[in-house]
Amino acid sequence: MNASRKQAIREFKERKSLRGVFAVRCTATGQVWVGSSLNLGATQNGSWFALRHGCHLNRALQKEWNDHGEPAFQYEVLERLDEDLSAMAASDLLKEKKGQWVARFGAQPLL
Repeated sequence: MNASRKQAIREFKERKSLRGVFAVRCTATGQVWVGSSLNLGATQNGSWFALRHGCHLNRALQKEWNDHGEPAFQYEVLERLDEDLSAMAASDLLKEKKGQWVARFGAQPLL
C-alpha cells in the first residue's frame, strides 16, 4: 500500500462525524419525523436505503414513502452539536434536543 493511500485511510478514520438532530419531511403531506444521530451523514444514507428497500423500522414513514415516492421526501439537519462534546454528553444532549424539535414541529419521533 502506498503512503498516500495509508494517509487517506488514516485521515478518514480520524475524521469527526457530524452529530445532531435531523428531520425527514414528506412534502406531499406535510408530515415530519425528527431523529438524532451521532453521525448525520450515515443516518441519511441508512434511512434512504431502508426506505428504498421497504424495510424502515418506522412503519408510518415507510407507508408515506411507499405512497408518495422518494421525490416527496427531504432530509434536513436541524441542529448540529459542538464537535468537542464528550460522547456521553452528546448522547444526553441529543435526546433533549430531539424532544424539543419534536414538540416544536408536532412531529413524530424517529428511533
